[in-house]
Amino acid sequence: MESLVLIVHVLLAIAIISLVLLQQGKGAEAGASFGGGASQTVFGSRGSSSFLGRVTAVLAAGLFVTSFALAVYAKQKASSVNDAGIPAAEVIESAAEAQGQDALPVLEEAKSADGDVPSESDVPAANQ
Repeated sequence: MESLVLIVHVLLAIAIISLVLLQQGKGAEAGASFGGGASQTVFGSRGSSSFLGRVTAVLAAGLFVTSFALAVYAKQKASSVNDAGIPAAEVIESAAEAQGQDALPVLEEAKSADGDVPSESDVPAANQ
């Protein structure tokens, strides 16, 4: 079901993109900027929406619905992650305590120098 909703979602997105690109904006003619559209008002005539505008609105509503459905599916998947067999933090900590500290490797301590400056025995002699 999720795959079907995802396919419909992608098809709706492609349809909206193509319909928006097909529509002509208000004042999009080249003559409108030079006074050719003087009979129009500043924002264009606000009549009833065109057929393409109505179809775009319906497709946008469908895109919203499919987005919401995909969000619900994602939430269901996220809540079922706990059932995936991953142990909880308490289980991991109790298993580590049961093994004890002997199971952990012990690091050897490095010899510490008296300072940051190497001693004379550490510096190689220069060949002359």
